[in-house]
Amino acid sequence: MTERALRLGTRRSKLAMAQSGHVADAVRRATGRAVELVEITTYGDVSREHLAQIGGTGVFVVALREALLRGEVDFAVHSLKDLPTTQHDDLVLAAIPKREDPRDVLVARDGLTLDRLPHGARVGTGSPRRMAQLNAYARSHGLEIETVPIRGNIDTRVGYVRNGELDAVVLAAAGLSRIGRTDEVTDFLSVDSVLPAPGQGALAVECTAANADLAAALAELDDPHTRVAVTAERSLLAALEAGCSAPVGALADLLDDGQAVTEMRLRGVVGTTDGSTLVQLSTTGPVPASHDEAIAVGRELASEMLAKGAAGLMGERAH
Repeated sequence: MTERALRLGTRRSKLAMAQSGHVADAVRRATGRAVELVEITTYGDVSREHLAQIGGTGVFVVALREALLRGEVDFAVHSLKDLPTTQHDDLVLAAIPKREDPRDVLVARDGLTLDRLPHGARVGTGSPRRMAQLNAYARSHGLEIETVPIRGNIDTRVGYVRNGELDAVVLAAAGLSRIGRTDEVTDFLSVDSVLPAPGQGALAVECTAANADLAAALAELDDPHTRVAVTAERSLLAALEAGCSAPVGALADLLDDGQAVTEMRLRGVVGTTDGSTLVQLSTTGPVPASHDEAIAVGRELASEMLAKGAAGLMGERAH
């Protein structure tokens, strides 16, 4: 008797389906079992309100998690940056596959790059984190730009540039890469100017804690380097969220000496959305050898940032 197909819960956006398709292929290879995609509509997909107003990142996750807990799907794939930083008691983060490019990118008219944007350029993004850093970059380079809040899928966002409504939009490199549209990027934004969201470019594969056999099988997809990096980033975010409501960017790089990975550098930024104040710090040390060590690195940098004034930067994020 053949085993039944594993049911993978996914959001139904083009990007989510592409991401889940990649994971489904990897799970088929790892387990030898058939995998079928089960499309689930989340509140974040149907609401037109701004993310901050409808409960932040978790809105894309709740419906998928409910389907998991009800047994309608066997496992789910999320963009890691959508996952709340506190782990759900009945679920396990079985795998974090190798991360895509974590950077943000510009898709602008006439092939424009960030440093070539004209005076008064209108730049669309739904992310207070991106707004804070873009505005800070503009201030420090004598540029005048206007950040315009937008929502919607990649087609909708790029459409604002194509129809002339906006001069540029900022998106995640990983998303465009996964749907095969990196040729539309006009500028890959240096992480020295714009740090990505914690966990950006990484996927999370989640199943119920009770399903230990499946969790063990899915663990074959896990990339330890990606996991340690994003764990530190998300720990920084969790500690800052507890102490301040301003938008947070973070990136952990694993540094190698040409032979082996020897160190990890974690960078964090928090700022006001107008870019007038940013607190940016980094720390470099040995690669964390455990989950708890990675958590500690993030917490330590967060407490330094709070001490440097991050707590006083009240963003516009609703509580």
